[in-house]
Amino acid sequence: MVEILRSLGNIARALDSISNIEFKPYELTKGQYLYLVRVCEQPGIISEELSTMLKVDRSTVARAIKKLESNGLVERRSSGTNKKNKHIFATERGLSIYPIIKAENDYSNQVALMGLSQAEKEQLARLLNQVEENVNGDWELVKKGGIRGYLKQDADHD
Repeated sequence: MVEILRSLGNIARALDSISNIEFKPYELTKGQYLYLVRVCEQPGIISEELSTMLKVDRSTVARAIKKLESNGLVERRSSGTNKKNKHIFATERGLSIYPIIKAENDYSNQVALMGLSQAEKEQLARLLNQVEENVNGDWELVKKGGIRGYLKQDADHD
């Protein structure tokens, strides 16, 4: 079997570690920059959408947004029609940091793809999108209380 998840995990952890160090002056730690980027790109997003987009549970989103809010990077506003859902917006300070985060992402992407031809880059993007789509199915299943295939055999024997 071809093993890709370790490499993907190592890449993700390395880039996350770099970002946490580089974004420390902006009071962005522990992946909070991911939340800020999504809020900047989709003003008025709600926590549930962030949860689905970033593949994390709602309590993780709530903690991250609370921290960003306390650092003056985002604010939550009630909707006129639905008071329960708070829409999240970047503050002026948050918006001013967004181009720095975007530049870091573009640079990291450029470094990661060094030595690959344009055709290889496009193929890699297509393949990774397919891998992501495959994993998303399991994420949705488990999030809704389902049991993935490798566990069904154990459950049938109990």
